[in-house]
Amino acid sequence: MTDAISPGALGRKDQHLDVVLSGRGRHARDAGFDAIRFVHEALPDLDHDKIDLGADFLGRRLKAPLLISAMTGGPARAEAVNARLAEAAQHLGIALAVGSQRTALEEGASGGLDIGLRHRAPDTPILANIGAAQLTRGFGLDEARRVIEMIGANALIVHLNPLQEACQPEGDRDWWGVGAALEALIRRIEVPVVVKETGAGLSGRTARRLTDMGAAAVDIAGAGGSNWALIEGERATDPADRAHAAAFGDWGMPTARTIVDVRRACPDAVVIGSGGVRDGLDVARAIRLGADIAGQAAGVLSAAMVSTEAVVAHFQLVMRQLRTVCFCTNSANLSALRRAPLQPLDE
Repeated sequence: MTDAISPGALGRKDQHLDVVLSGRGRHARDAGFDAIRFVHEALPDLDHDKIDLGADFLGRRLKAPLLISAMTGGPARAEAVNARLAEAAQHLGIALAVGSQRTALEEGASGGLDIGLRHRAPDTPILANIGAAQLTRGFGLDEARRVIEMIGANALIVHLNPLQEACQPEGDRDWWGVGAALEALIRRIEVPVVVKETGAGLSGRTARRLTDMGAAAVDIAGAGGSNWALIEGERATDPADRAHAAAFGDWGMPTARTIVDVRRACPDAVVIGSGGVRDGLDVARAIRLGADIAGQAAGVLSAAMVSTEAVVAHFQLVMRQLRTVCFCTNSANLSALRRAPLQPLDE
């Protein structure tokens, strides 16, 4: 087991990471999962150990419906964190998305992200990551190809973070033309593009717009996990900036409700449910509501700061919990889980 990571000199990315780890960037609203309760099956007709948790995702078969959605710090921490996440993803047979690679592109360095990630996880679906706001600021097709090549990625995430940019002192607030630039990128890039929110949720209408653009998947990233307005408020030095960000502590659409809205609007889309996913029971709830797989970021960061073994142990527990939900709802696989009866909301 390797030693815990020392923060060192804190840049913006490290500040983000420390706020998330401290819990001060937690959303004021919950994700809505606690209102979702399964009907318990006291006489399941299946073998617990033979329950199939496998899920298809972007042409790959995962051993469990899980995406590690990373939020990493500056280069020194990113290198260790991403190495551990990649090793764990390879061991567990789940997918991995790295944090934003904007800094790596701007500084002409790997930023802790390089092709070594692929060597650590040769069989893992790895997703590169850039921000939509940068698509009208010189980040186009060539830059997208560079971040993919940088880590040997199978797909590209483009993240939508208007609330964060509005609350970040140095944020990009001019989004005129971002939608058109995003569609142009999706149409021209050679790999699947996943479009994700960053903690305020995707409406069904926006998700449909994105799938019509050609997005291979949408990550709804609803309210209930990290709140990037509060995170930016924590790192702000101007009292007015802090007060501005604090007003958005409960902004956004809860994750559970957002999954339902997006699935109704996009019945055939690949939907990633993330935002306040705490454990395997929440993963099961997300899938029952309409997600294909579930993503977790802040919930695994503490383990990622310690060791690969800690990350593996974290997700093994999540998978064990998910398997127990399947067992106690008589669901032999995820397809059956999606049909598992739910208790009425007023019980």
